[in-house]
Amino acid sequence: MKVLIFAVALAVTGCGAQAPAADVADAAVEMVALQEVGFEAGDAGGAGDAATDSPGVRPRAVRKLLRKNTLHGEVVVRTREGEERTVVVQRGEVTTADDKGFTVKSSDGYEVTWTFGDRLRVTENRKKAERGAVRPGVRVGVGGVRDGSAVTARLVIIG
Repeated sequence: MKVLIFAVALAVTGCGAQAPAADVADAAVEMVALQEVGFEAGDAGGAGDAATDSPGVRPRAVRKLLRKNTLHGEVVVRTREGEERTVVVQRGEVTTADDKGFTVKSSDGYEVTWTFGDRLRVTENRKKAERGAVRPGVRVGVGGVRDGSAVTARLVIIG
């Protein structure tokens, strides 16, 4: 992703050349995603402003697209205590479940086996649900933390 943003920034700022509209639109998704994790549009050396200000690119629409269409991902964050923590998110269908955890398969085939965390919140239709609602065949969005190879669920949204 850094390479794409660097290339777009180079194309936009280098020698007065303009990036093709398709390249700018492609970079808009990445720039909006980076803004969501704290970067400013100007951090891309001008590419961010061009990407998010180009015709047909609406940052709110891109954010909505990312929210609705994200299948899975990981991001490393620094806690207030200065520790690094890997946050994992996934959307997909529960393929197996037992009293210790469950496996989710995203539509692209990516699978993660999650263990139920001690501080787990399960919701369905914006209301609290029981852990037993996480069962095979149910579509979920799940978030939690990775510690080595173990992935622990802290939030499961059914639906």
